[in-house]
Amino acid sequence: QVQLVESGGGLVQAGGSLRLSCAASGRTFSDYTMGWFRRAPGKEREFVAAITWSGTSTYYSDSVKGRFTISRDNAKNTVYLQMSSLKPEDTAVYYCAAPGSEHTFVTGASMYHYWGQGTQVTVSP
Repeated sequence: QVQLVESGGGLVQAGGSLRLSCAASGRTFSDYTMGWFRRAPGKEREFVAAITWSGTSTYYSDSVKGRFTISRDNAKNTVYLQMSSLKPEDTAVYYCAAPGSEHTFVTGASMYHYWGQGTQVTVSP
């Protein structure tokens, strides 16, 4: 089992920044790719970003590329999502997730087995 707890969400004005954190416990954190997803009201869950277990590779959705940065600190069992130049359309519940298999780099939500409870991000115009 992997337990994930997100934090850092809140209300911010358009153009502002937020940093989300996701603390992991359970299995060996450094063996897992970590991903961030989001779900906006009335919309499907959307992939945001992913980072390999070593942190050497990252991948972003087109909608956040150049504005968001995913990173991780394996010594702290934590993955981060630095969000800048936020837009109202970034408003959503943000979830961190880990796939069911170790050392597997995936971006599809169906491949992610462990999920946090989510943290709300609201961007006002």
